[in-house]
Amino acid sequence: MTESPEYSALLQLIDERSAAFRSAVAAAPSLDVPVPSCPEWTLFDLVQHLGTGQRWWAAIVAAGPAEAPPAKDAAELPREPEALLAWYAESNELLLSALREAGPERECWVWWGAGVSPANARGVARRRVHEVLVHTYDAQLAAGDVQPMPADVAIDGVAEFLDTCNSTPAAWPHEAATVHYHATEGRSWLLTLDGTGAWPAPLTDDAAPASASATGTAEQLLLFVWGRLTLSDLKTEGDQQVFEQLIAWEPEE
Repeated sequence: MTESPEYSALLQLIDERSAAFRSAVAAAPSLDVPVPSCPEWTLFDLVQHLGTGQRWWAAIVAAGPAEAPPAKDAAELPREPEALLAWYAESNELLLSALREAGPERECWVWWGAGVSPANARGVARRRVHEVLVHTYDAQLAAGDVQPMPADVAIDGVAEFLDTCNSTPAAWPHEAATVHYHATEGRSWLLTLDGTGAWPAPLTDDAAPASASATGTAEQLLLFVWGRLTLSDLKTEGDQQVFEQLIAWEPEE
């Protein structure tokens, strides 16, 4: 796993990004406005998704090691904006409380258990930072006021996505390839795709030439890997089909 913020910093980031999320929702003209980056969702749906996720992961962390996760909370939510945002704030505090009580090393169920990210509270906290970060972008887009992401958080977001979503021991079903991601802020990453699976790492000077590469700001790269931007929004080189194969790949472990 690439270096990430300290556990306490991750919890602070969850709180800070959640405050930005609530501000974006409060600034929108209505909870019924569509979210362009999440087709078929309204802003209400986005709040419901993120808040339910915070509560679900709070229960997962609190449960400790388990073979399966608990059921998600299916409670009916208020439609009035202030009440909905209060529910989301409570959801976020439930997650933070569970993470504080657990400490970074408590093991728990995670869907990425076979990859690079750890199956513990630290891995959950890092994932939730970037879940909230990207959904804050979604909410700001719906409200018509997108704010720049903190560059250092976006940089870790790219690394976290590779560690969590693009790491697996499932064999790559295509010709072996390497992908390079270059952030204009000065960070770069390597993703190796072959019969042993998909494995990310920091890019070193002696790395072999890439099959394909993408360059942009850390925010652009993060939004690309999360499906909010397309290859046309980045500077690319090499075989773009590798990116298309990677986006379409659903490995079975």
